[in-house]
Amino acid sequence: MTTDVKRKTLVAPSILSADFGRLAEEIRDVEAGGCDWIHVDVMDGHFVPNLTIGPVVVRWIRQVTRLPLDCHLMIENPRKYLADFKRGGADSVTVHYEACPHDLAEALEELGKLGLKRGVSVKPGTPAEVLDPYLDRLDLILVMTVEPGFGGQSFMEETLPKVSYLRRKFRGHISVDGGINAETGRRAAAAGADVLVAGTAIFGEKDRRRAIQALS
Repeated sequence: MTTDVKRKTLVAPSILSADFGRLAEEIRDVEAGGCDWIHVDVMDGHFVPNLTIGPVVVRWIRQVTRLPLDCHLMIENPRKYLADFKRGGADSVTVHYEACPHDLAEALEELGKLGLKRGVSVKPGTPAEVLDPYLDRLDLILVMTVEPGFGGQSFMEETLPKVSYLRRKFRGHISVDGGINAETGRRAAAAGADVLVAGTAIFGEKDRRRAIQALS
């Protein structure tokens, strides 16, 4: 179902691009700069080739910010860890369709029972139509605009029709992640995205408030 309501564009800095040696300060800086969410990229070295953080770090992040923590699980067997991220203080958890194509309905049910916002992400090569059976059970769809696993990649323009397709059918949040800056963010928002996940475009700038305002 479609809607013509004008949506506020939310900005979610990805801590993947932050300085982990001073992560608390980095998070407080973007919070003071006016961001809306904190995006936490979780990678296991199997589903994607990189390895990052887990629920213990999320628990620590929860202590330094009141902003919603949006945890993006780029991991195999995500259902095994949903309760851990809830205990760590996550507000929303996004699993990858490609990581659980046969038990996605069960994963979404578990997220709901845990009181977490329910998100699903799709890689650039995965068609949007695979999510059609689940749209009424989702709070967030994350469209990857690069291949997941590493920061600093170039935005893939060919993913925008997927955003438009989903916006025509879905009333919840549509997030884009990968190669997002002021220019690509505008194009993604025009296609229907209302959450812009940005790493380098925010943490790579000295003036974080200005960087966030350029996206919002």
